[in-house]
Amino acid sequence: MTDVTVPVLGESITEATLGEWLKQPGDPVKADEPIASLETDKVSVEVPSPVAGVMGEQLVKVGDTVSVGGVIAIVGDAGSATAPASAPAAPPATAMGEQTGAGEQIREAAPAAALSPSVRRAVLEHGVDPGTVQGTGKDGRLTKEDVVAAASSKPVAAPAAAAAPAPAAAPAPKGDRREERVRMTRLRQTIASRLKEAQNTAALLTTFNDVDMTAVMEARAKYKDLFEKKHGVRLGFMGFFVKAAVMALKDIPSVNASIEGDEIVYHDYADISVAVSAPQGLVVPVIRDAQDLTVAGIEKTIGDFGKRAKDGTLKMEEMKGGTFTISNGGVFGSLMSTPIINPPQSAVLGLHRIEDRPVVRDGQIVIRPMMYLALSYDHRLVDGREAVTFLVALKNAIEDPTRLLIDL
Repeated sequence: MTDVTVPVLGESITEATLGEWLKQPGDPVKADEPIASLETDKVSVEVPSPVAGVMGEQLVKVGDTVSVGGVIAIVGDAGSATAPASAPAAPPATAMGEQTGAGEQIREAAPAAALSPSVRRAVLEHGVDPGTVQGTGKDGRLTKEDVVAAASSKPVAAPAAAAAPAPAAAPAPKGDRREERVRMTRLRQTIASRLKEAQNTAALLTTFNDVDMTAVMEARAKYKDLFEKKHGVRLGFMGFFVKAAVMALKDIPSVNASIEGDEIVYHDYADISVAVSAPQGLVVPVIRDAQDLTVAGIEKTIGDFGKRAKDGTLKMEEMKGGTFTISNGGVFGSLMSTPIINPPQSAVLGLHRIEDRPVVRDGQIVIRPMMYLALSYDHRLVDGREAVTFLVALKNAIEDPTRLLIDL
């Protein structure tokens, strides 16, 4: 028998949540074959079997918190197949009222089962104990008249100062109404905590602008086939926006900075975090040294991130240390939003869907493919003038992509 332990999860990560068992007791397993999936604060990590054999006992349940080095399961030898332990037999059914006192059980067990709806209503309205009333109906069952008679023979209590009206009965729900409670994943808990931290700590403000996507869309349509043939990756819009953001960050360094204690940390490099959708939620891997990459290099990196986010194979270190974030809600159809910064970064750029809108060009109303841009930033560090200047620089680069080539 061999213990299966939680592997090292990354720097400063000491625990995780068991997200899923990939093998069940009795299943054959190969050496290094994943038998469980763990959820950390950022990514899912698979736990491999240390030996070939048969899956044995599972020592923790889905949703449990496990620590690095902790034993979570046992793998037996290939010839010692083990079946899961049988569940304990369910306790025998008990009579109604067994959980209550003996007197209440005697009163409730027999009479309550024989009460008609009208009698039950009368019992509730008059406050009569049905166990103390002799029934006159068939087989000695209680009738509504029995309950009313018993109520009228009860001693009258002293009148209350003001009788409270009986609460109106709640309307019966219509149709099939269901609820489901699902425990938050560790990733979702971390996302919630960090977003709330940003709101509680930073002085958040959002500035908007719009950008005419005509030039970029024309360039993409003209060169996308050649681009894919040469670089093996599709030409998207994110490559243009990352390059434009890098240029704007050089002009407005505070947007690429962060606050640590009472100091401002300025970065002479641009590590761009890009929000990527994963099955467990939004993850934000980092394009390192984006200022040194071509559009092709950026597109390749983003494409790789997207694929591995869906597969759950992104590494922890790939999502640390960004200096600025770009989030593209437009792929989901978002028209406008106010994104929240990713601490300790001071700003995040939100991209949105492209739609044809009437605009004025040279005194004429024309239709152009327009996109709203949103820059959310920490107003403790970034002034409004700097935020506007950043967006204008970005807008100019996208509307005239030649600027990206000559660094204007």
